Amino acid sequence: MQLHLDSSLAVGQHHNHSDVSTPALAKAKCMPLLKWPGGKRALLPHILPLIPNDVNSYYEPFLGGGALYFALQPPDSFLSDTNPDLINCYLQVRKRPEELTTLLAGMRNSEADYYRVRSETPMDSVARAARLIYLTALSFNGIYRLNLHGQFNVPYGHRTHSAPCDPDKIRKTSDALSPAHLSCEDFEEATRSAGEGALVYLDPPYTVAHGNNGFLRYNSKIYTWHDQVRLAEVAKALSNRGCRVLVSNADHPAILALYEGFRVKRISRGSQIAASSQARRPVSEIIFYNEV
Repeated sequence: MQLHLDSSLAVGQHHNHSDVSTPALAKAKCMPLLKWPGGKRALLPHILPLIPNDVNSYYEPFLGGGALYFALQPPDSFLSDTNPDLINCYLQVRKRPEELTTLLAGMRNSEADYYRVRSETPMDSVARAARLIYLTALSFNGIYRLNLHGQFNVPYGHRTHSAPCDPDKIRKTSDALSPAHLSCEDFEEATRSAGEGALVYLDPPYTVAHGNNGFLRYNSKIYTWHDQVRLAEVAKALSNRGCRVLVSNADHPAILALYEGFRVKRISRGSQIAASSQARRPVSEIIFYNEV
C-alpha cells in the first residue's frame, strides 16, 4: 500500500492539536455560525498549512458547520450538503439576515419555549432557518441530531445565559456566503465541475467498515460504507484531474486501505460529540492529501 506518512510524523506517532501554534487559526476570516457534529474548527491549525496559495476555485460538499470555508472564504466557492434544512439555513442567512435576526430576537431561551420550537415544523423558509439556529444554539452540548423519523430530538441544554440570536455573527456569515454557490446534492455530483487548480475539501461522516466508531449513531442512516468507498474513488478521480484534494476521515485500517497514493497526516484530539464527559475519549483522525 503506497501511503505516505506526513514527514513531521514517525510511524505510530500522532499530532495533537494542542501542540500546534495558532497563527493560522488567528487568521481565520470568520468563525462558523453553527456548531455541527464533526465540525473541524479544532483541526484548522492542521488543515490550513496544507492549503496551496494558487487555488482558483473551492469545493466543499460536506459543508456542515463550514469551519474551513469560513476561515478561508476563497473566491469561486461551491458549497453543498445533503441536509436540506442546513442548506436552507445558509440560503436564508445570506439572503434575509435582518429578517432572520428579527425573528430570532423574539424567541425566548426557556425550557418550555425550546420544546415548543422543537416540536414545530415551520413551512416558511426563514422560520425554518431560525428554528435550526435556535435549536443548535440551545440544545444539549450544541448537538444537531435527528431520530429515525427525521425529527430533531436533542434535549434542552439549560444554558439560560445563552442568546439564540447573535446579530453580528449572522451578518458576518451572510457577507461570507454572499459570493458562494450553495446547493443540496450528493458529493459526487457537487464536485463534478472541479478541474485543475481547484481545492476540494471532503469531510464525510466517519463511518468505518465494521461500524465501530464514535460517530456512527449520528450518521448511520445517511452515510454508508459504500459511500466511503465511492468517496475514495471520487477523491482519486479529482486528484487525477489536477485538483488539490484534502480528506478528513477516521483513523482506521479500513479507511487507510482506500486512499493508496495519498499522503497521511494523523491527528489526535478530544471528542466533543459524546453526551457525557466520560465518553469524550481521545479520537484519532487522519487528513489525506495529494501532491499536484
